[in-house]
This record gives sequence, structure tokens and C-alpha cells, in this order.
Amino acid sequence: MQDDIRIRRLSGSGIAPWLDAVARLRVAVFRDWPYLYEGDFGYERDYLRAYAESADSVFVLAIAGDEVVGASTGLPLADDTPEFRQPFVEAGRPFEDVFYFGESVLLPAWRGRGIGHRFFDEREAHARALGRFAWTAFCAVDRDPDDPRRPAGHRGNEAFWARRGYVRQPGMTVRLAWREIGEAVASEKPLTFWLRRL
Repeated sequence: MQDDIRIRRLSGSGIAPWLDAVARLRVAVFRDWPYLYEGDFGYERDYLRAYAESADSVFVLAIAGDEVVGASTGLPLADDTPEFRQPFVEAGRPFEDVFYFGESVLLPAWRGRGIGHRFFDEREAHARALGRFAWTAFCAVDRDPDDPRRPAGHRGNEAFWARRGYVRQPGMTVRLAWREIGEAVASEKPLTFWLRRL
């Protein structure tokens, strides 16, 4: 970790002042592969409001100078929207003991400095400190490895997640709609859950 980055962990109502910064990051980073998201700042800010309203949520921010260059989020799965809980209901698994990691977004210039590990470390520590969660989980978009839009030399995060103990759960899939670059209207995309025992 380099001295020019500060990592800051916030929870509950302390998240509210940072919603705009994280919404902007989501729009910027998710525009790239594999999400190809034609971002909407207003939607993103509304989406993130659930984190500010959850007493047990967490934001982990990477700050360079006065700029938020990365952010990672989480909240109890019970506090998220029903579509994220549905794969657990369908699989007959309780969701009340799951802490859900929303996303990790980091501007390209700051990658490769260990910040991704810090994002996971901080969120897992937060979930553990709450004392009532058995699992941490996140979901990631499923893309065909032969998709012609995949950038040459792209390295996915699957090996990184597996090294941290996360296991992909085939069949535990949520379908979310967003407008990709070049799409006239939003279309549904599948995202599959990865779980790790806390």
C-alpha cells in the first residue's frame, strides 16, 4: 500500500455525505467490460440510498488527496432489495445470516496497489464485528468468455476471488436490467453469487 492513498471505513448514516462520489465512480468504472453500463447518476444515487438507510452498512473508500478514487460497499442482505434475496429463497438457504458486498470500484490508475484486498479485508472485518453473520457474498455478471466485446488481454477477477475463499454458486443467479452502451433500452443480465463462510 502506498502512502498517497488513505483507506477510510464508514457505516450507517456516516455514508450519506459520500453517496455522490460513489455514484460517480460506479458510472465511470461500470462503463468498462464486463458491465458496459450506460450510467445514470440519478439512478445510482437512489440505488445507494439503501446503504445510507441501513444501520449496519459499510462503505470503504480509497481517497487520494481530496478525490475518492475507489469505493467498496456492503450491507446485510436482509436490508437489500428482494431480487438479491430471491436466489437464497429459491435455494432454501437463509439470507438473514448473509452480509452482502455490493461492489468494489477503483479507477484504473490506482489498480495493482493492494487496494482490492483492503476492500475485502475491511468489509469482512465489518461483517465479523457485527457478530450475526455466517456468510459474506457478492454477485458478478456472467459473460460469455468468447464475447467479441471482451478486451484483448482482459484479466477477470475470478482467480482473485477464489484465492480469498469465495466459491461461485451455479444456479444462484439474479437477473438485473441495465442499459448497455449501444442499447436503446435496458435488458436483463444474469449475475451469479459467490459465497464465503465468514
